[in-house]
Amino acid sequence: MASTTRKAAPAANPTTPDTQAFGDIGRLIERFVQMPGINVDGLVEWQRRDLAALAEANRQAYDGIKALVERRDDILKETLAQWQDTLQNAVGSDALAKRAESAKAGVKKSLDLARELADLESQGRSNVWKVVQDRLQENMATLQTLLQPQ
Repeated sequence: MASTTRKAAPAANPTTPDTQAFGDIGRLIERFVQMPGINVDGLVEWQRRDLAALAEANRQAYDGIKALVERRDDILKETLAQWQDTLQNAVGSDALAKRAESAKAGVKKSLDLARELADLESQGRSNVWKVVQDRLQENMATLQTLLQPQ
């Protein structure tokens, strides 16, 4: 009968690749902080403001899409109500004239509503771009400030 010897499980190594990578990053950050002329607090604030601007741009995009969808739904409800009214009034001696007038009004209203939806979409896109553009300008100003000799 052969005896088997078990090897003890290796002790946890504090320098496993994961902890080693974080340790390397930590050392890199420590060296970066100690560099003269580097305003770490300014850099951290810069990144915080970038994230805040990104969150605001996303909120603006969401609000724009939400407004567009809500208006589209309202238009659909109005259109269905008009169709029901047109169908109920489609009988009688002057039905053909009513249908022609209704069709003409429908085409005009469809064009107006398409324009309105396009304007809503354009406004939403403009709001998002304004947030991004403002942040880019702030970034340029911050970068100029950070690059000034101290």
